[in-house]
Amino acid sequence: MHTTDLIRTSDFAFELDGQPVSFEQIFPGFHAADRVGIVVRDSGGSIGASGLLAASIAKFYDFYREHLGNGPDKLRIYPDYYVFHVGIRHLDHYWMDIWPPHKEVVVGDEPELVLEAINDRGITRLLVQDAVPYQAAALYEPIPEESIDPECALFLQETISSAEKRILTSLAYSPSGRTRDGDIRVRSTQAAENLVAASIRGTENLSTECKERLLASRLAMAEDRRITETYRRIALGSALCMLANSIRTGVVTRGYMAKM
Repeated sequence: MHTTDLIRTSDFAFELDGQPVSFEQIFPGFHAADRVGIVVRDSGGSIGASGLLAASIAKFYDFYREHLGNGPDKLRIYPDYYVFHVGIRHLDHYWMDIWPPHKEVVVGDEPELVLEAINDRGITRLLVQDAVPYQAAALYEPIPEESIDPECALFLQETISSAEKRILTSLAYSPSGRTRDGDIRVRSTQAAENLVAASIRGTENLSTECKERLLASRLAMAEDRRITETYRRIALGSALCMLANSIRTGVVTRGYMAKM
């Protein structure tokens, strides 16, 4: 529990449409059982959302602060927050209290598979890497192989319905920290930034050059000497059209279609 003694939600600053707000106005109705999920499609891409992730983790610990510790009479717990790495693992988030490692979920580069992983973990607050949305369609019944549109991502309707019934907030973020048309600003803290830097430096599958680039990119997010990220509120339907780099209909989804 690296963050428990280092950061609190009150350490961060939040703006919505240019006005100061509380964390709860970014994630309305946030509670201890909420589950935050971040979809990452590029190496180190999640650094663009790490301030809000850190604030969310601090908020989780705020619910239990007086009970936390490592003794037998204390509560040792980590939030059930997940990072969904599309294709390959893009960064290690151990220093940011994404722990145990099973919460770093590597998933195939296919929209249906990413959404299945999100549903399986019961995510209620979803952050997706901003992109030009692809076309998407819901499957209610089998369609002939030759009728599959290669320019359209296919989801099972039941997969979409599960997400619609549960996900309360969807936000777009950018690895650069500057989301187009952003209406939310999150100002981080130095303690949180130390953890972000430790995450970058501690990721074994990143080259030294990539680590240096990510560290420099993070510093470039500074405004008035504080690292600042922007986000855009989006509808869940838009978020589903930004889950993967590829919109191909893979073997697994085709297998579902054969059984419908």
